[in-house]
Amino acid sequence: MKAMILAAGRGERMRPLTDHTPKPLLQAAGKPLIEHTIKQLVAAGFYDIVINHAHLGLQIEERLGNGNQFGADISYSPEGEQALETAGGIINALPLLGDGVFLVVNGDIATDFDFAKLKNLTVDLAHLVLVDNPAHNTDGDFGLDNTGSVVANSSEQFTFSGIGLYRPKLFSNIPAGPSKLGPLLRVAIANGRVSGQKMNGFWMDIGTPERLQDLDFYYTQQRKRS
Repeated sequence: MKAMILAAGRGERMRPLTDHTPKPLLQAAGKPLIEHTIKQLVAAGFYDIVINHAHLGLQIEERLGNGNQFGADISYSPEGEQALETAGGIINALPLLGDGVFLVVNGDIATDFDFAKLKNLTVDLAHLVLVDNPAHNTDGDFGLDNTGSVVANSSEQFTFSGIGLYRPKLFSNIPAGPSKLGPLLRVAIANGRVSGQKMNGFWMDIGTPERLQDLDFYYTQQRKRS
């Protein structure tokens, strides 16, 4: 199974840190965010990795190269200076992702989730990993029913973690260009074609400089314990 890391966001809420550095290269515990993710993917057996990029994207290619230093084979899907949004970025990268189910991970999250748990799942159109609602998204995004299907609304809502499995068919008939993933998922959810699971471990959306500092502190504490 191939994996894609979404790394094309401009990181407006991270400014001025992202004025001269792409968000995925911002560092926590002395290492760029995206390198933490790559190493986790490789440890879980995902060696073929596609990375999209836009703002200052060449810096990402220069830093990561072909991925050999991580034991990975990295390909790039450049989008120019203006990113294509999440679905648009995935659609642009489909020629690199093949015909089977693939994993997509947001480049601005940190987690201890074991990606290997996703490798042998049966997927219709999509499978989403959900988490408890963080302070910045208290209403959540989706629910889960007792069959493991994702639903738009339930008595208990969760937040989409930015980790998902997708079948290329989900993006059929969507024209190239900027497009958001949310509307596509909601149509598939309404048709009962999205499964999901909830993870209970560490997860953080690194959306602000303050959260980046929190992540750096977390990694520092983890190192002290190990």
